[in-house]
Amino acid sequence: MPTDAELRAQFWTALRSDRTVMLGLAGDWPEPPRPMTALIEGDSDHGPLWFFTSKDTQLAEMLSATTQSLFTFASKGHDVFATVHGNLTPDTDRARVDRLWSPFVAAWYPGGKDDPNLLLLRFDPVEAEIWQSGTTLMAGLKMLLGADMKQDYQDKVTKGPLS
Repeated sequence: MPTDAELRAQFWTALRSDRTVMLGLAGDWPEPPRPMTALIEGDSDHGPLWFFTSKDTQLAEMLSATTQSLFTFASKGHDVFATVHGNLTPDTDRARVDRLWSPFVAAWYPGGKDDPNLLLLRFDPVEAEIWQSGTTLMAGLKMLLGADMKQDYQDKVTKGPLS
């Protein structure tokens, strides 16, 4: 059974590798979460995370100075899942845009770093629930033999701050 710290570390490792999350605003918003690429500066295991988007998206138009938000995440191997709640804030730091810029980001903005539609978002995590998949060969065998699989899953979850 992994510890809370091990689950959080596994989450950050998977997020650095996979980076695609479903980002949305918390609450009853008309816009559903959208796939976005999470960017992490340095070796931080607590955030913030950064997202590039366009100013004309519904997500961007609905943002206030700081807006409660969340994202969901599933690693490529489906061994880590998470829901992360936090605060999303527009960021105008040009130096940060320069540091996070890549050919992948550039493909979305014809005007480059000076594209008038470019918007950088800062996501500060507040709380997360992280699950480690209980689906393994051994778990499959246990299930075939009639074992109750709930215990395998409930021991592989943590909830709380990401730091």
